[in-house]
Amino acid sequence: MVEKLTNFDPAEGLNSDEAIAAFMAEAFASEDAGYIAHALGVVARAKGMTQIASETGLSREQLYRSFSENGNPTLKTTIAVMKALGIELTAKSHDHQPSLA
Repeated sequence: MVEKLTNFDPAEGLNSDEAIAAFMAEAFASEDAGYIAHALGVVARAKGMTQIASETGLSREQLYRSFSENGNPTLKTTIAVMKALGIELTAKSHDHQPSLA
């Protein structure tokens, strides 16, 4: 018997602000710029790429390309999409322990 496998789309599970926040927190924790950009693209698809395109003034094609697995969005594009998604980027200092060398 042959089983038919389907592709998993993480956008389908992002149906609440809490789920989106947790998903993006994990992406930011990775500190991998490519993964963070891809995660933003997943969230944008979950919210509706047409809506995000309208809110940012960018084309759907540009958004798909920028936030694809191999995309490299500019900081301006990233901030515009985050704003449209209601995702806030904040900064905080790390408590670095001095070395005892």
